[in-house]
Amino acid sequence: MNPKVMVLGIVALLLILLGSSSLFVVNETERAIKLQFGEIVEDDIQPGLHFKMPIMQKVKKFDARLLTLDARPERFLTAGKKFLVVDSFVKWRIINVRAFYKATSGDRYRGATLLASLVNDGIRAEFANRTVQEVVSGERDELMAHLTKQLNEQAQSQYGIEIVDTRVKGIDLPEELMQNVYRRMSAEREREARELRSQGKELAEGIRADADRQKTVLVAQAYRESEITRGEGDATSAGVYAKAYNRDPEFYAFTRSLKAYEETFNGAEDVLLLKPDSDFFKYMKSSKGK
Repeated sequence: MNPKVMVLGIVALLLILLGSSSLFVVNETERAIKLQFGEIVEDDIQPGLHFKMPIMQKVKKFDARLLTLDARPERFLTAGKKFLVVDSFVKWRIINVRAFYKATSGDRYRGATLLASLVNDGIRAEFANRTVQEVVSGERDELMAHLTKQLNEQAQSQYGIEIVDTRVKGIDLPEELMQNVYRRMSAEREREARELRSQGKELAEGIRADADRQKTVLVAQAYRESEITRGEGDATSAGVYAKAYNRDPEFYAFTRSLKAYEETFNGAEDVLLLKPDSDFFKYMKSSKGK
C-alpha cells in the first residue's frame, strides 16, 4: 500500500474521530451543561445538535422530565405532642441545571436525598404548628398547598429544582400509640354498650310495668263488667223464677222437691233418717203434697 495513501487514511480517520467527539446531541427530555476542565462554560443547553471542543470540554446531561420522589414514612410531632407517621411523595423537575450541578455535582440521587431532607424539614415545621385533627382532615389541603409553595421557593434557590406538588399518601399513628388508641376505643365502645344496655333494661322495666298496670286495669274492668253482667243475669233469673213461682207455686215446690230427692239419694250408700210425716217426703206420698 502506498505510504501516502495510508497516511491520508489515518488522518481522515483521526478527523472523523475528532469530529464525532466534537458533536453531541441533547434529547427532548434532557437538559445539559458544558464543562471545561471542571468549570461550567455553558448551561441550560436546549435539545438539539451541539458542538464542543474535544478532550478539553465535557457535557453533562440531566433528565428534564417530571420526576417523583417517593419518600419513606417518617415520624412527625404535632402541636398536641402526638406523633404521626406520614407517608408522602413529591413531584419535581430540574429547571436550573447550573444550580443543580453545583448543589449535587450532577448526581440525581444526591439531589433526591437533599430534596427529601428539605421536604421532611418542611413537613415537620408545618405539623408542629397544627393538631392531629387539622393535619388529618381539617386543614390538609391548605397545608399541602402552603407547604408546596414554601418548599418550591427554597428548592429553586438552593438546588435549581421546581417542586410541582407535594402530597401525603397516608397518616398513621405509631404502632405503640395505635395499640393504646385501639384499647381506648374498645373501652369507650364497651362503656357505650353498657350504657345502652342499662337504658334498654330501664326502658324494658318501664314497658313491663306499664303492661302489668294495663293488665291489672283490664282485668279489674273485665271483672267489674262480668259482675255487673252476672248480677243482671241473676236478677233476670230471679225475676223469671219469681214469675214462674207466682204462676204455679205448687208445681214449683214439686220440681224443687224432685231435684232435692235426686241430689240427696245420689249414691246407693246414702242414708237419711227422717220422720215419716216429714215435709221432705210429702211429694213421695202424693203428687199434690198432701
